[in-house]
Amino acid sequence: MPVVTLYFDRVTSILGKKISKEKIISTLPFIGLDIEEETKNYVNVEYSPNRPDYSTDYGIVSSLQGLLGIKTGMPKLKIKKGKDVIIVNPSVRKIRPFVTAIEAKNGKLDDETIQQLIVMQEDLHNGIGRRRKKTSIGIHDLDKISFPLTYTTTSKNHKFIPLESSQEMTINEILEKDKTGIKYGHLIKNEKAPIILDSKNHTISFPPIINSERTKISKNTKNLLVEVTAIEKNAAEDTLAVIANILQDAGFELFFIKISGANNSTPLLKPRSMVLDAELVNKILGIKISIPKMVSALRKSRLDAQGKGKKIVCTIPRYRTDIFGPMDLVEEVALGYGIENFEPTIPESVSVGQKNKITTTLYSISSVMIGLGYSEVMNLGLVSQRVLYDYTKRDASKIISVSDSKSQEHTILRNAILPGLIDTLSRNIHEPYPQMLFETGTIFLKNNDEIKEEIHLACVSAHNDVSFTEIKSVLQSFLKTTFGLKCKTTTSSNSMFVEGRSADIFVNNKIGEIGEILPEIIDNFKLRVPIAGFEIRLTGLY
Repeated sequence: MPVVTLYFDRVTSILGKKISKEKIISTLPFIGLDIEEETKNYVNVEYSPNRPDYSTDYGIVSSLQGLLGIKTGMPKLKIKKGKDVIIVNPSVRKIRPFVTAIEAKNGKLDDETIQQLIVMQEDLHNGIGRRRKKTSIGIHDLDKISFPLTYTTTSKNHKFIPLESSQEMTINEILEKDKTGIKYGHLIKNEKAPIILDSKNHTISFPPIINSERTKISKNTKNLLVEVTAIEKNAAEDTLAVIANILQDAGFELFFIKISGANNSTPLLKPRSMVLDAELVNKILGIKISIPKMVSALRKSRLDAQGKGKKIVCTIPRYRTDIFGPMDLVEEVALGYGIENFEPTIPESVSVGQKNKITTTLYSISSVMIGLGYSEVMNLGLVSQRVLYDYTKRDASKIISVSDSKSQEHTILRNAILPGLIDTLSRNIHEPYPQMLFETGTIFLKNNDEIKEEIHLACVSAHNDVSFTEIKSVLQSFLKTTFGLKCKTTTSSNSMFVEGRSADIFVNNKIGEIGEILPEIIDNFKLRVPIAGFEIRLTGLY
């Protein structure tokens, strides 16, 4: 989850009213923020990526103003008609077809505001932008640019000085040598690369990779150009709307830039309307409040609202990309009404809750493994193909992937736990050995068009003297202590284990595999000690 630093003196200044530090801290959780760290001068807060307007202190303060009653209703975005133009060349259609932009003038930047803008830019890249694939942002010193701009394509031999560099580089060199180019180079799949040039043929930006050093902003910058390129028009304008509101709150005057050509259009960034049923609000929240109070609560959540009969017509600013339907508006009513004002009630059911039997069994399993000297790990069910298949040489023919994942490390459902434990070892090479880890959890198996779930236990032992005999004794002790069972092991071949030191595990039927991990796999994870481990199916044993 992304984190924003809030300095109390800045927050008070932006709020426009003297509010105590204690009041600010106590209000932050009620706008959906988690406090990560609190000091005398600042607080670090964690926000959900579905609220991209919280990516700077300006966006957070806007919500605080509403909840504290300083400013209510929807912030009005004021963008004047500008005279400057971006010409879009048809050559970008098959590469990165959309561009949109605004100018922000007559503002002031200090070190902290610049840092906030940089953090905002990266958070938007990772959120709405899906790690720059859908959208990418360039923020430039407007006074160093000559209009009109041209958004076009160029060969990879094109040269310019990239951001934070003093040397001219070709696009190929940026993709091969610059750390940002290396990280995002996979997004440039064509022989041609997208580029933004000014009227003097100076390079402004190479989206979605890097901006030009020529237009770098500083404390002396008073006028900004913000350009967003994208593969999807709505995503581009959603991103621009967030930035526009933040820059307006920071004191800049905003001007539209005309976009001309290749199915692009000048951004509108208009708010939208949605109708909310007042009865739905009271039913879902379990309260009885009048429509005027609901309207007041929505305005405290920085939305505009007007009662019409038994309905409420809500006006939602473009930057609120998290509001999809009536239930989201019910949540906004709850926040504006005040979570602290809800009175607890006794539930209709008088039954007494108790632990599920499977949960009780898994707790006992964990206790046994801890008693055997192992530390418990809790990894996610979503993992990367690199960890689950590529590094471990496992068969990927029945891979179960998720669409539009927000992270390259969480793209597929795991069908084994053991690879994740080895990955955990690779992240703890700074810790002393032996390291002995275990995990119980759900794995997912593909059977034709159906996905089956099983609960597995896996464990690894890593130290210089580890052996098949050691890990087998742990397995036998676990089965005997937990289930009163004995197992048999039969020599077998497994892509993860050393030949001749690998076996299938049987309790009546096969329940798992055990062995010493291949040195090649150990090298893939950049580990330097031998590893032995096993994984068994618990489903059917308890």
